[in-house]
Amino acid sequence: MRRRTALLALALVAPLAACASTEAGPPTLTWYINPDSGGQARIAAECSDESDGAYRLEVALLPRDAPGQREQLVRRLAANDTSIDLMSIDPPFVPEFSNAGFLAEIPDDVAQTVTQDVTEGAVAAATYGDELVVVPFWANTQLLWYRKSVAEAAGLDMSQPVTWDQIIDAAEQQDVTVAVQGTRAESLTVWVNALVESAGGHILDNPDEEDPQAVTPSLDSDAGRTAAQIISDLAASGVGGPQLANADEDINASMFEGDSAGFMVNWPFVWQRANAGVESGSLDQSVVDDYGWALYPQAVEGEESRPPIGGVTLGVSAFSENPDLAFEAAQCIVQPEKQAAYYLSDGNPPGSLVAFDDPEVQEAFPMADLIRESLQNAAPRPQTPFYNEVSTSVQRTWHSPRSVSPDSTPASGDTLITDVLQGRALL
Repeated sequence: MRRRTALLALALVAPLAACASTEAGPPTLTWYINPDSGGQARIAAECSDESDGAYRLEVALLPRDAPGQREQLVRRLAANDTSIDLMSIDPPFVPEFSNAGFLAEIPDDVAQTVTQDVTEGAVAAATYGDELVVVPFWANTQLLWYRKSVAEAAGLDMSQPVTWDQIIDAAEQQDVTVAVQGTRAESLTVWVNALVESAGGHILDNPDEEDPQAVTPSLDSDAGRTAAQIISDLAASGVGGPQLANADEDINASMFEGDSAGFMVNWPFVWQRANAGVESGSLDQSVVDDYGWALYPQAVEGEESRPPIGGVTLGVSAFSENPDLAFEAAQCIVQPEKQAAYYLSDGNPPGSLVAFDDPEVQEAFPMADLIRESLQNAAPRPQTPFYNEVSTSVQRTWHSPRSVSPDSTPASGDTLITDVLQGRALL
């Protein structure tokens, strides 16, 4: 069993929640979920019915933001709270939960079942130290969104891979924007990681190292400098727009709906958002008809891009009183037909390859096949127990985009990561 890394959050002990029912009947399993449009609650009810009385699966709502979700789960699990059976976990926090001993070990037969016909990116996000530690559920990735009219005017063939340099040049030529997430938040780490991975590198050399003193950052490399050069060029060109240093996913989606839109890297929610705008009358249909989508831009011409991977994984608590039933419920939750229905109702893409073939999915999401392809190529963020420290260090040193320089930023990032993990600096 992994040596448990000491976590600051372990000092924050939450009261144990009542977990035993005085009523006769099947055991009640509690699944702590991230907020959505009700799809996970529906799945829980369906799995309860399909269990033939073996269990009753209920949901409990976590905070809306990922850091808040992590904090609540860590506090409860640090107190050995038996009220948690299943939990939806943001992929970057999986190594921390695993290394702390918060996750029940996945039986071999379950691991084989839940990884069958699942995208490579979703499996990678559920793996730590070459071991599947959580169950892949829904997955997410970023696409390169573009205005068809702009790409055509710039002479870009979007049926072929394009590079960051090409879209920056095209945006300058056409006097349009390239929307990216430049705000000092997790979305900036997502962008930096995707650029570094696409250039053939990693933020950390040894992310599964359990000793913080031994973790080796590797931003100060050819890949890190390539990433920094792309950000520097985009900022210097002005195509990122005046709000670049504060731009998040929602700001970018709004930018892309405007008259100066050209290109954007963002999650697939922008498609549902745009169509909702048409339905409400706030966006003209001609704008959405001009939307195009392609694989994430290449950082190095001819080298396959490594888009971001997001979504949600399912962890079974090490303190659950019914781990076998919890794993049974997890297998029910991730059935391809349930993931397809969840995609249709809540807009969250499946980790299942098969779910993308659903005819209704294909009709509702014309970019579904591209999302599936992107998920096969997607690279997770550093899978380290110290992810919060690493990500915050990246945000500190790579912000604002206009201050990024290939000559200094990658080295500064490495220095701060090392100093924080070795106790020489505080965040």
